Amino acid sequence: MTDAAPEPRTGTVALMGRPNAGKSTLMNRWLGQKLAIVSDKPQTTRHRLIGLLTEARGQMVFYDTPGVHRPLHHLNRQMVRHAVEAMNQADIVCLLVDAASSFGRGDAYMLDLVRRAEAPRLLALNKIDRVSKLALLPLMQRYGAADLFEEIVPISARTGDGADDLLDLLWERLPHGLPVHDPEALTTQPERYHVAERIREQILRQTRDEIPFTSTVVIDRWEDDPDGRIVLFASILVETPGQKKIVIGRGGERIREIGTRARLELQEFLGRRMHLELHVRLEPRWRENRQLLARLERELEGDLLGS
Repeated sequence: MTDAAPEPRTGTVALMGRPNAGKSTLMNRWLGQKLAIVSDKPQTTRHRLIGLLTEARGQMVFYDTPGVHRPLHHLNRQMVRHAVEAMNQADIVCLLVDAASSFGRGDAYMLDLVRRAEAPRLLALNKIDRVSKLALLPLMQRYGAADLFEEIVPISARTGDGADDLLDLLWERLPHGLPVHDPEALTTQPERYHVAERIREQILRQTRDEIPFTSTVVIDRWEDDPDGRIVLFASILVETPGQKKIVIGRGGERIREIGTRARLELQEFLGRRMHLELHVRLEPRWRENRQLLARLERELEGDLLGS
């Protein structure tokens, strides 16, 4: 007589933290493939991204949240709202901390914020590949003294060190239940949103200074031609004529590079050939444009698919 299989677990985990804590890198590692775009620039994640990990133990739904920071625009306030809502709705809260950075006021604020969570809380001290064990010990003691976390786990999202141990601890705390999403799915969010994000990722990689913070991508048209190729038209929004000039580049060199690299990545992501046309559009103060931001929110939920 064999033992009965353990009852599956299903639930949500909010990955919280300050900008550049490594939340997206960690989620991508656990999923085994790239879902969230990754950049060394802060505030890369602007919405709550949903990642689905389905295995024999059940289904874990990750909320990859924007980094919590001091909001200066309506867009930033919206980003922080997404993070707080995810924390309040999750079954488990996992706070990621950059162990290679010194403790500051932003870290103290994060402790005050996650203290409000009613769900079990775990702490991941990330980027341990960049610090010595001697420097890690006082940090663990400082966070342990807060008396907030059921577990404190040193990890490196980049190398994977400790990541599986942390994942096991999360599985142990998920409520019992059957998967609620398609076990073959990677996310519940539409392709259209992730396509725009991958184009934006190339802007982050190909530009510097203020451009990553003052630009976004809007999908204008998505067509399927008779031979199965996707024909995509997208706009890069910037706030000033100077930013537009930077994104276009000398003789259009930079916008062509962004388009080429984005197209190659999107073809791999979608598994289809693609024709991509990018245009740079001047949209002053778009980060305060509530109507535009609401449209981007609807697109995240898939309401504009097929439009």
